[in-house]
Amino acid sequence: MAKNKITDLNDHLFMALERLNDEEITGEKLMEEIERSKSIAMVGSKIIDSMKVQIEMFAKLNENGYRPNVPEQFKMLSEK
Repeated sequence: MAKNKITDLNDHLFMALERLNDEEITGEKLMEEIERSKSIAMVGSKIIDSMKVQIEMFAKLNENGYRPNVPEQFKMLSEK
């Protein structure tokens, strides 16, 4: 089971942005950071897409009166 939460994604994305914005990183190190940032962004995009599908599913279940065991990140949907 993953240890990260969806809120950690923002932290990782902003850390990548901060590293890219570091003017002391140049040359080969900068190119490595660019590649790392591309990978982080690509994986982050997939996580976001997955979360959208899950949110839609829990919203539909909730609309139809079904109250599944809702994961913590979706508790706000079941409280409506």
